[in-house]
Amino acid sequence: MRLARPIYNKNGVLLFERDSRLSSATIESVKNFGLLGIYILEPAEPLPPMSEEDLEFERFEIKMVSSIQAEIEKVLSTKHQKSLPTIVSQIIRAYGHLDGKVHLYQNLRSRDDYVYRHMFNTAILCAMIASKMNVSVDDRLQVVSAALIHDIGAVKSQSPAVYGAVEDRSVQDAFYGELLRGCEILEESFGTDGIVYRRICQQAIRAQMEADHGEVNTKAKMITGAKILMVAGKFDRLTAMSLNGQSESEVRAVQEFLDHPEFYDPAVVKALIDSIYVVFPGVSVELNTGEKALVISENPENILQPTVLSFRDNSILDLSLPGNSDIRIKDVMKTLDNRYIMNTEKLDAVGVPGAVAPQG
Repeated sequence: MRLARPIYNKNGVLLFERDSRLSSATIESVKNFGLLGIYILEPAEPLPPMSEEDLEFERFEIKMVSSIQAEIEKVLSTKHQKSLPTIVSQIIRAYGHLDGKVHLYQNLRSRDDYVYRHMFNTAILCAMIASKMNVSVDDRLQVVSAALIHDIGAVKSQSPAVYGAVEDRSVQDAFYGELLRGCEILEESFGTDGIVYRRICQQAIRAQMEADHGEVNTKAKMITGAKILMVAGKFDRLTAMSLNGQSESEVRAVQEFLDHPEFYDPAVVKALIDSIYVVFPGVSVELNTGEKALVISENPENILQPTVLSFRDNSILDLSLPGNSDIRIKDVMKTLDNRYIMNTEKLDAVGVPGAVAPQG
């Protein structure tokens, strides 16, 4: 087997290049990093493409997570912050002004940095969502800042809920209690800004707790920042590699949001969908009919109703047409079939417009 993704150390130095063969020595070396898992390729499986932007994101994440970890440890030990504004400005500069969509890759996580990577990914999503929603500059700074510290109560937690899904409601509720208690130090550590951060974090945590229990609090009035943080945080928890649960695809995560508008604000969910690639040309999907198909053209009005090429009979199906209203995407295929390189010129020639694979 070979590595599908590169592995870097905490300083952003490349340790193992992707496509590296996994020897016994390599596996033992990787174990020492404490990673929850690695992305691998079977012997005959082709190396999936990664753009320079994708690789740069991996390096950027490693360096930023290290800075976030140092900042959180300082806050916990001294109740004073030092570098949060700098970290926030770097994230917003890199991801808060994008015109199009990006591929949000879920990178490798270890027990030591799992919580910090979650907060980093959540902050990136918050920056992109806030930009798409055209929230004010001040509100954008506040929600990204809150995202970077919203799980501060989980840093020292021993709960199994830290690393993935937990079926026991009492365990989950206890974990939410730890997160809420962690928010109490924000005002002391961040002064006047900390009051706002605490409000955003507490509202988002309480709302997610209610959503997990299927309880709608009609009296609660959430501020926009809390709505953004709730969607961003849940999306990362659903799609990230976890120790105790199985990660979901981006399609399943988005479907969860769309199915529950009573919990997840539709405007925020739309901004998320407009920020990241979920269903795009080249992705192989499974339909609710049991058929497998290849996405050949996006549908900007509804990402879950693209134009697809059926593997069964090579027919082209536009899922947005009234006659196909009963057909929908069930999930993406997590197999070799997900790695097609399409001849877009031929697709254009047979009358399939807009079949252009997205750029990283």
